[in-house]
Amino acid sequence: MTLPSFFQADHSAIEAALERLLPRESAPPQTIHRAMRYSVFAGGKRIRPILCLETARMFTENLEGAIQAGCALEFIHTYSLIHDDLPALDNDDLRRGKPTNHKVFGEAMAILAGDGLLTLAFETLANARIEPARRVRVVSEIAAAAGTINGMVGGQVADVEASGKPVDGSTLEYIHRSKTAALIRGSIVAGAISGGAPDADVERLRKFGDLIGWAFQVVDDILDVEESSAALGKTAGKDQEQQKATYPALYGLEKSRAIAADLESRALRELEPHRAGADRLRELAQFLVARRS
Repeated sequence: MTLPSFFQADHSAIEAALERLLPRESAPPQTIHRAMRYSVFAGGKRIRPILCLETARMFTENLEGAIQAGCALEFIHTYSLIHDDLPALDNDDLRRGKPTNHKVFGEAMAILAGDGLLTLAFETLANARIEPARRVRVVSEIAAAAGTINGMVGGQVADVEASGKPVDGSTLEYIHRSKTAALIRGSIVAGAISGGAPDADVERLRKFGDLIGWAFQVVDDILDVEESSAALGKTAGKDQEQQKATYPALYGLEKSRAIAADLESRALRELEPHRAGADRLRELAQFLVARRS
């Protein structure tokens, strides 16, 4: 499936904002800023900020605050990738088709680059052009999505602890909904709140985000088995090599594809009340499940 027609314009808007928000390489201390920029501009699709932007677009034409929130989400996502690739976690040499951060800058600087991006994310959110009460809600949502209670860090902990051990379906679901779906859900909820969505719509979109984020990670598991390192931009087969808890490992490829399709269908039903207003979000959801990288 090709990228949605509007994707490139959104991507360009996000790229320009990331360039404005990140310290320049020449700003001291230069090494940390080179390391931060290296990973941020390593070629990411910007899925999370674009989901944030397009959700906000459903409710407002003033998208500056959503773009800033989206950039904060991208900083958090990139920090998580830098830390994931470290020898103590996934010990990977390749990310987005390039050497991982610690391979270029060393482990100490990679850790600090992740720390710097996480800190910059919340500085960006604090200064985002979102109505103050809604800005506080956005900060809270994103912090929770990245945190330890049903959030990204909690999911990573469960993933590390499950490696090499047999897991059941409920444990696998927890890992995927926390490690990956939480930040995708947070991106969509942040976009809804920053766009001024009524509370009922925020909660409906929260369900959509949880389901499509879960499907996204199931597809990621499938691609790790089916695709090459060149296609993925990261080391293929790493999940199996490290005996990670994945859907193909537990259920096989055919059932994993069926699970992803069911999650997609359930997610899209949450958009039905918005009709044509959710067309772009609907296209993004379908792309996330149909993608091959």
